[in-house]
Amino acid sequence: MTSGVLDPGLSDKLRQLGAFDAERCMSCGICTAICPMGISTLPRRVMRLAALGLEDEVRAQREAIFSCLLCRACEVSCPAGVHIADNVRLLRSWLLRGEL
Repeated sequence: MTSGVLDPGLSDKLRQLGAFDAERCMSCGICTAICPMGISTLPRRVMRLAALGLEDEVRAQREAIFSCLLCRACEVSCPAGVHIADNVRLLRSWLLRGEL
């Protein structure tokens, strides 16, 4: 992990854009194991980084966030019921807004 500024309000900022439930992630890894893209950083790591408020580190995962197929295979397998695809869409929107 890179060192970055901790923003405990990041989840609240993301919730202003829509439903965001990354805090429910248990980091069990089932989502990562089932990903057809084999994106090891998504979604488990990105969800944890966002929930912890590590904004710079979430931004560093941009390529993985935009590589996700949004197929929901990870979501169907998630024992915590995290809405992973919706969270990824929201993160994409948030990243794009930062570029405006």
